[in-house]
Amino acid sequence: MNLKSRAVSAVSGAVAIALLSFTAPAFAQDNISDTHLKAARAAVSAIRATEEFDRILPQAAAALKTELIAKNPDLQEIIVQTVDEEALALAARRTDLEKEAALAYARVFSEEDLSAIAAFYTSDTGKKLLGSGPIVTRELFKAAEIWQRGVARDLSQNVGAKLAAVIKSQAPDPTPPQATDPAQPAPDQPADQPAEAPKQ
Repeated sequence: MNLKSRAVSAVSGAVAIALLSFTAPAFAQDNISDTHLKAARAAVSAIRATEEFDRILPQAAAALKTELIAKNPDLQEIIVQTVDEEALALAARRTDLEKEAALAYARVFSEEDLSAIAAFYTSDTGKKLLGSGPIVTRELFKAAEIWQRGVARDLSQNVGAKLAAVIKSQAPDPTPPQATDPAQPAPDQPADQPAEAPKQ
């Protein structure tokens, strides 16, 4: 297999793996108005809804370079140059994802909702939420982990103590029964009457 065939095969595999996690079938625009779609685009931009996907193409390019160079180390320079050129040419297709994201939001949120979302996330408070949100989320997960351990520990201890008390209350009395003293009258016999003599 020549370099070109290997490159095509590797590109197909790398791009498929990289894009599989977030791609979805392209949707028709339905009956969404231009102003509604515009508001959706503004909201998508304001909340940075597609920002995490910016790494997809660079990661696919890096993976492809590594694969091709491992098979053809003598062609490293041309491989790097070619992959970079082709990745740059594909970068324009990033707008396709923006359009699909806008359509997805427009189907769920009204134009008024989207305008309100964009207004909030472009405000100072909204920007701070976007910037500091991940830090707060990490701290929340740390606190939740500590809380979870404490709750699980206390639940186990409390249940164990109650079960031990129930088991103890249902256990037979370990004290042996005391022998009856023959000199003492039977419980149902008056003390001033002599006991009957045993029958011959």
